[in-house]
Amino acid sequence: MTRRLGAIALVVFSFAGTLAVAFALWPDREGGADRDETAGVTIEDVPAEAPGLLEADAGIGGDEGIDALGSIGAQEVPGQGSFAIQAASEPFAVAPRLKQPPAAGLLFDVDTGEVLWARKPAAERPIASLTKMMTALIIAEEHAPRETVRISAKAPRVEGSRIGVLRAGRPVPLRGLFLGLIMASGNDAAVALAEHDAGSVAGFVKRMNLRASELELTCSRFAGPAGLQDNGNSSCAYDLASLARADLANPRIAAVTSARSAEVPFPTKGGKLSLANNHYFVQSGIAGLPKAQVTGVKTGLTNGAGRCYVTTARLGGSHLGVVLLDSPDPIRQVPQLLRAGFAASG
Repeated sequence: MTRRLGAIALVVFSFAGTLAVAFALWPDREGGADRDETAGVTIEDVPAEAPGLLEADAGIGGDEGIDALGSIGAQEVPGQGSFAIQAASEPFAVAPRLKQPPAAGLLFDVDTGEVLWARKPAAERPIASLTKMMTALIIAEEHAPRETVRISAKAPRVEGSRIGVLRAGRPVPLRGLFLGLIMASGNDAAVALAEHDAGSVAGFVKRMNLRASELELTCSRFAGPAGLQDNGNSSCAYDLASLARADLANPRIAAVTSARSAEVPFPTKGGKLSLANNHYFVQSGIAGLPKAQVTGVKTGLTNGAGRCYVTTARLGGSHLGVVLLDSPDPIRQVPQLLRAGFAASG
């Protein structure tokens, strides 16, 4: 497979506002600030058989506490990273009729990287909180859950969605921040983790772009750890699918992206941080596929990016994923694509 010459685009619509069961606070969002909306969802504990988070005692949930066809130009070919997505070529295995198609999208096999459907998969677009998929990967690869993170004056003041309980100067466990980063799409958690890893947000951004280069994500450019910036922060469906594969191959990340709720010790009133996953399909399942197990991954929403979704699910022996960037109706389109994909895969 030749190195990706064209840019790849994959984005996720954040339909559900970040739920933080007990302590997560969510300010009003205006302008381009990243935000995560949520519909009414039922909060349940993570199944006991869910993989362990970070460490054996990092209990998630329960008593253990813890996102129409488009042109595919000849230059739009994905690269050759460890989690590469195969080049999309028509005719596709799936030919959905989307009344209002997303700006870009991809239906892919998580295990093999095979493309079942695509629309402008190499188009570079802003990706909002899908950015946190890269932030989570770096933190999971480089840091242990029991590390202590000292909160700077900057992190609690970041705009948009937050876990909302951080105080400047207070040491907190990395484990709780990691949960808040993914499940609650906490921008404050993203900044705190970035500063902990690299000493500054600017330093962490360099690490993000270096890791993207190592993974051969040739259309991905990062400008911050949270995804608040639309300018200078972009990717494509190809790259986002590759990044989803990398995230799900990491047990620490996979345990969180599939969890519906979590509770972990945290230095705040009550001594615990309780969170709910803001990914609509993690909470509600896939319409028409009651036996499908949603495995992740992330959603995002800004004025510039629109509604972005990266949603993955298992059914039988198949593990499929959908990337939608700037979708007008992800709540219908994600299930429509996954149903067609699982039918095509038998």
